[in-house]
Amino acid sequence: MDKYNFLQLASSIGIFMVLLLALFLITVKTKHRLSNWLLAFFLFTNAVDALKFSMQEFPINHINLEAFRWSIVYLVPASFYLYVLSVCYSNFRLKPKHLLHTIPFVAYSLYLMWGIYFVDRASKVHFINSMNEMPLMQFFQFLFEFLFQVYFIASFLVIRKSKTVYLENYTNPNISVLNALSKITILYYVLHFIVLLRWLVTFIFGRGDIRTWIVTLDGFAFLFCTCWYLLTALNNPEFFRGVNSYLKPITEVIPKQKTSPLIVEEKNKEIQFLKDFMVEKEPYLDSSLTIQDLSEQIKMPVKDLSTLINLYMDKHFFDFVNEYRIEKAMQILKNPSQKELTVLEILYEVGFNSKSSFNTSFKKYTGKTPTDFRKNSI
Repeated sequence: MDKYNFLQLASSIGIFMVLLLALFLITVKTKHRLSNWLLAFFLFTNAVDALKFSMQEFPINHINLEAFRWSIVYLVPASFYLYVLSVCYSNFRLKPKHLLHTIPFVAYSLYLMWGIYFVDRASKVHFINSMNEMPLMQFFQFLFEFLFQVYFIASFLVIRKSKTVYLENYTNPNISVLNALSKITILYYVLHFIVLLRWLVTFIFGRGDIRTWIVTLDGFAFLFCTCWYLLTALNNPEFFRGVNSYLKPITEVIPKQKTSPLIVEEKNKEIQFLKDFMVEKEPYLDSSLTIQDLSEQIKMPVKDLSTLINLYMDKHFFDFVNEYRIEKAMQILKNPSQKELTVLEILYEVGFNSKSSFNTSFKKYTGKTPTDFRKNSI
C-alpha cells in the first residue's frame, strides 16, 4: 500500500467515525443538548476539512464544494471555543452576540462568491491560479491563523478558570473532565501545528516527497485524535458537567488586604470556629455539600467563608472538606469492628461519590491507598 492509499484509508475511517459520532451527539436524548450540538458541529467541520486527504488532485469538477471546504474552516476555532464554554459552564446559552464569531466565515464566503461561486469555470480556474498572490487572500490566511491562536488560548484560559472555580466552590467536582478537556485542546493544537509545518514545507520546498509525508502524518493524526477523543468520552460519562459562569475565582472578587494583628486574631477565631463546627456537626458527610450550603449552616456570608478558606487558610474548599472526609475514612479503616465494610461503602459513607476521587484524595493526604492503609492499621 503506497502513501496515498494509506492516507485515503486512514482519512476515510476517521471521517466515518467523526460523522458517526456527530450523528449520535445530535440524536441522543440528554440534558446537555447544546454541548452535544456544538461538539457535533465542530466534528462536522473537521470532517469536511479532512476530505482533502481523500483528494489526490484538485477537484476541478467540484470547485464550488472545494471552495466551501476552504471557508468552513473559519468556523472551526470558534465552534471549539463555544464548545469549551458549554462544557465548563452549566448555564451557558447561545445568544445573538455569538453570531459575531461567524463574521470571518461570512467575509471569506463573500470573497469566494466574487471569485468562484458566481462566475464561469474559466474564471474560477483563473482566480484559483492567482489567488495566492492576492493581498486579500494573504490577509485571510493570516486572519485564520490569528483567530486559531486567539480562540485556543481563550479555551485554555476558560478551562483553567473553571478548574479554580470548581475547587473553590464544590467538594466533589469532576476535575478529570476538565483535565481531559485540556488534553483534547492540546491535541487539536498539535494537529494544527502539523498543518503549519505542511504550509512551511510547501512554501520552502514545494509539493515534493517531504510534503507528501507530512500530509500522511496529518491524516494519521486526524484519525488518532478521533479515536483518542472517543476513548476519552467513554471514560468520562459525565463529560458535560459545568459550573455557574457567574462564579469567579476568589482572587478576582476580594481585593488584597493588608494584614494586621487585629485582623489575624479575628481570622484565627473564625478559623477555629469553622474547624470546631466541621468536627462536631460533620457537614462534610453530605456528598453534595457546596460552599453555599456550608455558609448557610454556619451563618457566614459565602464571600467571607470563601475568603477565609481560600485566602487565610490557603486551601481550596475542595481540599478543605475532603481532609475531614479522609480523616473520617481513616477512623473507619482503622476500626476492627468495621472491617467488613468495603472501601466503596466507606467512601460513600464519608461523603465521596466517586471511587477515583476518593483514592486520589486519600493517597494525596496519607501517601497510601485505602486498601494499603487498612492492611497496615488492623
